[in-house]
Amino acid sequence: MRIATITNWAYGATVCLTIVAGITMVLASSADKVERAAVRQRDLFDQLTFEVENDLAELTDQARLATVTDDPSHAIAYERTRASLGSVEQRLARLKDGGASEQELRSLAEGLRWATTLEDEQQAAIAASRRGESATARAIVFGPEYERELERVRFLIGRFRYMLDQRSDNAIEQASQASQRLRSVSEAMVAITAALFLLVLGFILKRRILRPVMTLSDVVNRLADQDYTVETPAFSQVDEIGDMAQAIRIFRENGLERQRLERERDADWAVRDLLARMTQRLQGCESVSDLFAVVRLFAPKIAPTLAGRLYTLDNRMKLMVCAAEWRGAKDQGVKDQGVGERGPQGTDAAFGPDDCWALRRGQIHAPGGEMLDVPCRHVVPSAARATICVPLTAQGETIGLLVLENLAADHGPDDSTGIYIELMSETVGLALANLNLRDVLHQKALFDPLTGLRNRHELDDTLRRLVATADAAGTPIACLMMDIDHFKGLNDRFGHDAGDFVIRTVAAVFAGGARDDDLALRYGGEEFLMLMPGADEALALERAERIRERVAGLDLTQEGQPLGQVTVSLGLAVYPHHGPIQALITTADAALLRAKEGGRDRVVVATQRNRGGGISPAVAI
Repeated sequence: MRIATITNWAYGATVCLTIVAGITMVLASSADKVERAAVRQRDLFDQLTFEVENDLAELTDQARLATVTDDPSHAIAYERTRASLGSVEQRLARLKDGGASEQELRSLAEGLRWATTLEDEQQAAIAASRRGESATARAIVFGPEYERELERVRFLIGRFRYMLDQRSDNAIEQASQASQRLRSVSEAMVAITAALFLLVLGFILKRRILRPVMTLSDVVNRLADQDYTVETPAFSQVDEIGDMAQAIRIFRENGLERQRLERERDADWAVRDLLARMTQRLQGCESVSDLFAVVRLFAPKIAPTLAGRLYTLDNRMKLMVCAAEWRGAKDQGVKDQGVGERGPQGTDAAFGPDDCWALRRGQIHAPGGEMLDVPCRHVVPSAARATICVPLTAQGETIGLLVLENLAADHGPDDSTGIYIELMSETVGLALANLNLRDVLHQKALFDPLTGLRNRHELDDTLRRLVATADAAGTPIACLMMDIDHFKGLNDRFGHDAGDFVIRTVAAVFAGGARDDDLALRYGGEEFLMLMPGADEALALERAERIRERVAGLDLTQEGQPLGQVTVSLGLAVYPHHGPIQALITTADAALLRAKEGGRDRVVVATQRNRGGGISPAVAI
């Protein structure tokens, strides 16, 4: 039974008992009122009978004094007292109004009539005394007959008083007994109410409420401190305490679930923070090697149970080449079995894009999922079900591949880890595409697309760097300027394609004459420039002559049409012999101009200032 039902029944019983007790107390109070009324009535009757006896005695005394003393004042006093008395009917009416019964009134009326007879004898005695018949008067009021009548009146009045006392005593006794009975009933009701209250208090409050509430209070306090490991009590009763226990149990389960979700959220935020930091680091990578280092650092932290390899597409060989590999840490249960950390199974050998279904389909491929699927040929069979391949694409083109192996199970990563893998693959793919694009733009910015030689974009910075190195080592720097002779006429005669062919061929010869430390570049149009750090004038002149001879010995044919002999003119200047570094290129260009003016197909060395301030003649070959 529910506590509310028990409480309602107890409350209803208490109310009923209280009402009964109240009614009995009201009835007892009424009995007390009856008793008090009977006492007041008896007092009233006693007072009236006392007045009657007192009046009778006073009249007797006054009459006897009047007959004995012959003093007229006593007769006057007697008349005054007698006149103040009412008639018998008036006296009876007062007693009747006071509640006297008819029998009692008849008894008193008889006494009052005898009292009236005495009054007549008293008046006769006073009248005889006034006539001077004192003996007669005294014989009347002092005679035996008078005494007998006086005694009769007193007896009748005493009987009336006795009857009144009997009735009053009976009324008082009955009222007292009724009051006592009602008080006993009221006290019994109060006792029953108190017993019921104590029973309810002891049974419900202590057993059904206090003990369970104290137990639940301890559980609630621990839950308030977020100690969800506490076990909630199992109360089987179907009442409010059971409802509270069920609510607390649900609250605990919700708290455990909330803690689990908070741990997952914190872990998710931690992984997202790693992804954000990885993205920032990838954005700051200056080279593909920097990107590989970032991936090797962050990938095991983002997905600890996954080992992986990062492949990039080699466009020249059309193969997926392993660029980075990282080891994954398995979960604690697997570590306890002695497996520890390891890398992905299989080798890091290159493979063709057609060997991977992820590259074929352009989307993630996980053969170890719920649906049966075909494993990739580049994955070893023992790791096929635990491997997931994620293509890296940019603008619809495949630029790389992530191959991840789940070390904690024989299937691919779960959904939450799959989301991180997708984000990581997008970030890595975008960063790799940006680096490739930057490399392409860098190539276009630094190299001439026609000849493959460097252009003038970083010439000044390179020259300053070479000069700083040469000054520190005390070595010279040679600068060689070359120009194709009569190129405009050749271009006009055979066309631009033939002109480009000649420029590419001459550039190849020019670049072939450079050492590893030399810098050969296309200076502009059909002009070329070479910086040779550490080369003195003799060495530079020898190499310049070799280049001139090789170009002159070319037999060029464009689409079956001979282009004739091609020659070049070269100007040479050496720092610091031919002037300051600021004028090195200008000095070499001036030497080239003199070579053209001198008949072309030759090498001219810049003039050198002698110590006396004169100018030595240019050397022409």
